[in-house]
Amino acid sequence: MFLIIVLISWIILIIAITIHEFSHAFVADKLGDPTPKLTGRLTLNPINHLDIFGTVLLPLMALLSGSYFLIGWAKPVQIDPFNLRNPKKDNMMISLAGPISNLLLAITLSILIQLPFIGLLDYWFIGLFERLIQINVVLAIFNLIPIHPLDGFSVVAGLMPKKYYSDWLSLSSYGMLFLILLIFPFFGNSPISAIISPVVNLILSILLPTHNSGII
Repeated sequence: MFLIIVLISWIILIIAITIHEFSHAFVADKLGDPTPKLTGRLTLNPINHLDIFGTVLLPLMALLSGSYFLIGWAKPVQIDPFNLRNPKKDNMMISLAGPISNLLLAITLSILIQLPFIGLLDYWFIGLFERLIQINVVLAIFNLIPIHPLDGFSVVAGLMPKKYYSDWLSLSSYGMLFLILLIFPFFGNSPISAIISPVVNLILSILLPTHNSGII
């Protein structure tokens, strides 16, 4: 049973990540950059988005360790800023598209499971929807952390005054180091869990008001 739960949670994470990356590619394409389409990222085929470490090894390690804090990432969607009319602003919009898509999916599913006829469905099916909501919320908030290569870094860059813009971008070379330190479970708990858990659990308390929504 545990392995089935692990497999289902991993599949749900892949679905959430695929929607997340497709949204980046879709918005970039609409803003005039054909690069994601040319590189095969304007698709809902998860194979085109998978990253060996971020989509496979990291989440499976978390699941097998019994953690409910399921995070991961896919291959970054490549964009060419020279194809954008306003690179600073447009890149921010492209970055926001991923987390927003996950939150919109979570909100949509939250509305669906609260409809009267849903009570006729199997409890297992409703639980699947709840897990999909949870993972999408975690993925959205996690990606809004302002550390490269997460989306939050580009969102902050888009809001940054021009005189600080270059200095902010220069921090990207340290991003992966900071991210690893945040993800590493010191004393049994990941620092990143403590950072985002209040926001995640607040959102889940709204989307899943009648359920035990706190997961972190």
